[in-house]
Amino acid sequence: MNLAYFLKDNRLELDPRVLGLLAELGAAGFEVYPVRCREDVRESTDMLLSFGGDGTFLSAAALAVEASLPILGVNFGRLGFLSENKPEDVADALVRRDFSFQRRGMVRVEGLSGGDGPQLALNEICFLRKGAAMLGVDVEVDSRPLPTYWADGLLVATSSGSTAYSLSAGGPICLPESKVLIISPIAPHNLNVRPLVVPDSAVIRVSFRSRDESIRLTADNRGYDVPASSVLTVNAVPGAISRVVLGGSNFIGALKSRLMWGGDLRNHTE
Repeated sequence: MNLAYFLKDNRLELDPRVLGLLAELGAAGFEVYPVRCREDVRESTDMLLSFGGDGTFLSAAALAVEASLPILGVNFGRLGFLSENKPEDVADALVRRDFSFQRRGMVRVEGLSGGDGPQLALNEICFLRKGAAMLGVDVEVDSRPLPTYWADGLLVATSSGSTAYSLSAGGPICLPESKVLIISPIAPHNLNVRPLVVPDSAVIRVSFRSRDESIRLTADNRGYDVPASSVLTVNAVPGAISRVVLGGSNFIGALKSRLMWGGDLRNHTE
């Protein structure tokens, strides 16, 4: 098996845990080599490994989609919902082929001018104010208008992104296999708006009311300035990326261990 690996933090290149994992993989007979961009990927490559945290995984995911490779996250960061696997577990699992492939949906924004679109994101697309004044965001779901959101911005998240920025904005947690999109206002200036869950078949149209000439659009960890006059379309791309899941993967367990879900003294027994 030929494995490419991606790391964003150059300090990890000499990290003993990275060097140890590369040595283990090499000793097991895998061909392993580093990549930075699509041009670095060899034709015979079977899988892309992401070395780092979830931010690195998001960067690697864009490369994995471009190269049509399944991606495995190896956690050298902190929380690790996407990069969930411990370095010491990876080589043995790959040798024993104790893994499966899980298709994850992404979200796409279209209507951008110039060379900036369309853009794909695994976690979320965000529309953010640039200046001091709040942003008005008009949203239509399948041509049905919602009330205008007056807020710092608005995000449209996938089920994978439900534990990321959307969670901080008050959105619900969704199991990764849920076929939904989450529309969440960011710091809304009214008390009677809540995040909205819509099916991933929905077509979401957004336009803006802004005192500034442009707004900030982010697709995961990539940012762009777009004219405030833009009318953009957001929709899901089901199964756009293949994520490698090792045998011990457990999303509910990750919620409890990483986000301390149910962290209540009454839930513990002596």
